[in-house]
Amino acid sequence: MSTDGQIFREAWIAGVLKHYPGEPKPGYVAPWAETPDWERECAAAVFGQVREFLRVSGGNAAKLTREQKGRFVALCWIAQIHKHIENPKPGYTADWDELPLWQQETDADIFEAIERASA
Repeated sequence: MSTDGQIFREAWIAGVLKHYPGEPKPGYVAPWAETPDWERECAAAVFGQVREFLRVSGGNAAKLTREQKGRFVALCWIAQIHKHIENPKPGYTADWDELPLWQQETDADIFEAIERASA
C-alpha cells in the first residue's frame, strides 16, 4: 500500500509523463525510493493539506475548476519549499502564472489523484 507521499509522487510522475513536452529531467520521474527526504516530506505534507481541504469543504471542492485545484497544490508546494529550503531558486517558488503549462496540468492531476485516494 502506498503512503500519502507516494501517492502524490506517483501522480506527479504520471502527470510529467503525460504533459511534459519532450524528455523530462531524470529527477522529475525518479521513483519514490530515489526521491530526496525533503521532497518526500513535502509530498506527504501537500497530500495532507489537500486531503484536509477536501474534508473541510464538505465535498464542495469537487466544484472547483482544474485550474483552481492545480493552484491549490502549487501554493501548498511553495509553502513546503520555503519550509525545507532556505534560499530556493526562483523557479521553485514561481507563482501559478509563471509555471509552465505542463506543470499546471500536473498539479491539477495531483489534486484529482488525492481526491480519488481520499474518497
